Amino acid sequence: MALPLLWLGAAAAATLAGIKYSNKISQHRGYVDVLPGESSLSVKPLDGAVVCCEVYGVLDHTGIWFDDGVIELNGNGLIRSISAERFLADRSGEEIFIACDTFGHPLIAEHTHTRAVSHLYQYRDYDLLNNNCHRFVWQAVSGVDEPINRFGDLNQHLSLLHQSSLSWLKMSTN
Repeated sequence: MALPLLWLGAAAAATLAGIKYSNKISQHRGYVDVLPGESSLSVKPLDGAVVCCEVYGVLDHTGIWFDDGVIELNGNGLIRSISAERFLADRSGEEIFIACDTFGHPLIAEHTHTRAVSHLYQYRDYDLLNNNCHRFVWQAVSGVDEPINRFGDLNQHLSLLHQSSLSWLKMSTN
């Protein structure tokens, strides 16, 4: 009886790994030069910058940097402001990455942090696939609420908006 459960677990792990690999391939299609963790360069965060961290090696969680912390859509649907340490807590990622241009400058759209702050302490009907952190981040960046389901979709939209390939660089702690 235990053997079928092991096979099921292995199949689930393989499926998740395949999804992650597929996402990485699609992210590189002209929109991303450097994925999170691919560079040792670091950059200081600025208000309105898009930040991300890894979640158990399969997903990426995004938010907006503001006032020495991150504004995020939490999994319970609450839009909240939290510390960098809390942004990483209960996730596998040990570092925060910032969306930058090819020269290492954080990409910040006008009014991003103002829009993010205006949503603080509101609730959304959170859904991992259809109403997630990437959708919230895009709405803060662009002012448009449209379906952004995957990290790769967010990368594409950010790249097109800023007319630059993205480089996800480590957040400097200095």
